[in-house]
Amino acid sequence: MISYFTEETSFKFTGKMACNSWIKEIIKNLDFNKSGLKSGDINIIFCSDDYLLKLNNQYLKHNHYTDVITFYSSDNKRISGDIFISIDSVKYNSKEYKCEFIDELHRVIIHGILHLLGFNDSNDQQRIEMREREDKALKMRKV
Repeated sequence: MISYFTEETSFKFTGKMACNSWIKEIIKNLDFNKSGLKSGDINIIFCSDDYLLKLNNQYLKHNHYTDVITFYSSDNKRISGDIFISIDSVKYNSKEYKCEFIDELHRVIIHGILHLLGFNDSNDQQRIEMREREDKALKMRKV
């Protein structure tokens, strides 16, 4: 089940059903999910920059803002975890990259899902591959 929550933001996410269908389609797609794991419990938590910074400090020992942090809790059968998304950073990024807020939000959502699927972005090559996967997933999204 995919659930949505908020922490320290008044943001209201519309289009949850369409987003859920899209996420489940990505998880079923063997190009993204080589292990064939099923969708488990995924929580997407929209929050403020400050809230995400606290998590970044507390759990990752990083003292910088970010747009998304993913906490993986999958087992060997189901993909599960918590994806925290800073609405403040998504708004900033959409202006910075000159794209629609909703498109940037979906990019960040799928970025978190890709982390749950085992993809990383800790070096330049992985970042390039992650961006390619994000782009491919975004093309599968029904607007």
